[in-house]
Amino acid sequence: MKKTLAKLADGRELIYFDTDEGAVRDAPDLRPLDPVDSRPELRRDEATGDWITIASHRQNRTYHPPAGECPLCPSRDGRLSEIPAADYEVAVFENRFPSLAGEAGRCEVVCFTPEHDAGFADLTPAAARLVLDAWTDRTAALSGLPGVEQVYCFENRGAEIGVTLAHPHGQIYAFPFVTPRTAKMTATAEAHRAATGRNLFEDLLSRARAATERVVTAGEHWTAFVPYAARWPYEVHLYPHRRVPDLTRLTEAERAEFPHVYLDLLRRFDRLFPVPQAEPSQRPAPTPYISAWHQAPRTGGGELALHLELFTVRRTADKLKFLAGTESGTEAFINDVAPETAARRLREALA
Repeated sequence: MKKTLAKLADGRELIYFDTDEGAVRDAPDLRPLDPVDSRPELRRDEATGDWITIASHRQNRTYHPPAGECPLCPSRDGRLSEIPAADYEVAVFENRFPSLAGEAGRCEVVCFTPEHDAGFADLTPAAARLVLDAWTDRTAALSGLPGVEQVYCFENRGAEIGVTLAHPHGQIYAFPFVTPRTAKMTATAEAHRAATGRNLFEDLLSRARAATERVVTAGEHWTAFVPYAARWPYEVHLYPHRRVPDLTRLTEAERAEFPHVYLDLLRRFDRLFPVPQAEPSQRPAPTPYISAWHQAPRTGGGELALHLELFTVRRTADKLKFLAGTESGTEAFINDVAPETAARRLREALA
């Protein structure tokens, strides 16, 4: 992998990741950009102890631009974008409208491909591996920044999720605090260790692999399964068989297998809800999803395990799962699809 550092016109960092060691990425950013003015404020909810980020400057961020004005496509044909090069493989840059910045952390955008109408599931295994290498590189770099407690790599896919840029991309947040879900998992894992002498996440993976009705797909080094108490209609957790705290600790064998298992999983999601009365050659409707890497934080994460959580808000072809009164008001989830049924449908999706 070749890594090339560059600067955008307003001083933000841009990084190209290439499989071709001979790739030249020296195109300058010719846009007349004003300096980024982002001053997020962290406030602590005294009732729950959670940190809340106030980022009012994001009200002016780019919102559903036409394809011809996409800021994540390469700069071509006289149209300038966030990526000055006329082509790229994977590009990572500092978000121009960050939720976190300065002492309050950092936000980066990860462009998976230059192809505007593609999706992660359309990548080749080699291209998906390059994205994994970019995630790993940024996890190492961001976790070393002063004040950063947790690095969170994720992808929002689909307008139903709230995506405002259609180009296939993800984001990386470097939080200056441990996020609420991670703190909750940490406390539960520590209690499990005290009660059993075992690691919670190793036990979850062992139980899932033994209860094969919840396994969706597996390889030599990874297993994807629907959790016993899934919160979302279709929710899959992808674990490496060897417990590690974060992406930087994966072995080469684990890295090499991941793209194949993950691409298989994404393609199963995209085939959950086929287009009614479609021609056999017509691709199914893309499934909206959130894909999230959970990594151990800098402080107090000894019992946590690296894993990816993938879920969709779609419960049927024409119905979405909304977080209404119980979920939003009390954080008590109600799932409309039995986890065993979801796993079976996902297993059958590629049949």
